[in-house]
Amino acid sequence: MSGKGTLYTVSAPSGAGKTSLVKALVESSERLRVSVSHTTRAIRPGERDGVNYHFVDEPAFTAMLGESAFLEHARVFGNLYGTSQAWVEQQLAEGTDVVLEIDWQGAAQVKHLLPETIAIFILPPSREALEQRLVGRGQDERTIIESRMAQAVEEMSHYIESDFLVVNNDFDLALAELRAIITCQRLRTPRQAAELDGMLADLLR
Repeated sequence: MSGKGTLYTVSAPSGAGKTSLVKALVESSERLRVSVSHTTRAIRPGERDGVNYHFVDEPAFTAMLGESAFLEHARVFGNLYGTSQAWVEQQLAEGTDVVLEIDWQGAAQVKHLLPETIAIFILPPSREALEQRLVGRGQDERTIIESRMAQAVEEMSHYIESDFLVVNNDFDLALAELRAIITCQRLRTPRQAAELDGMLADLLR
């Protein structure tokens, strides 16, 4: 028998390395998938529809809201983001762990609806490092970078709402810490009891 999967939210200020860490985590872990959110923001160079995001216009997103299709949704920097509830519930029921790469507002919504969700927050080692990463992307104008830096302080103040806190100073160390969180949750007794029910029955007969 397979136990129910665990839902994780991973939040961070823009530029903290969240996307790269989540990508590496999912690629190196079995039975762990990242949810592909719907968004109304413009597609960036190198991104693919259905892979990075499901890119939709605002009327389509609003229609999905009316159908209660999202587990969570939020407007960030003028764009809408949302997580498909049906897809997440299907993955969890099949015993697959799911990672939601979302902002703190979305994480709070998910935690309210599903209290068993494990919330992870990723921080940069310093403000200077955060700004250098944003500039290094070469994707945004200076005014946008300044706006993101101003918003970062507010976002980082919500770290206290998370279950785990990871500082992305050394990428490999931060990735190892994320893997440790996943492993820890998979070894909890209720999850293990469901996974090992046959072995346990044999041991205790």
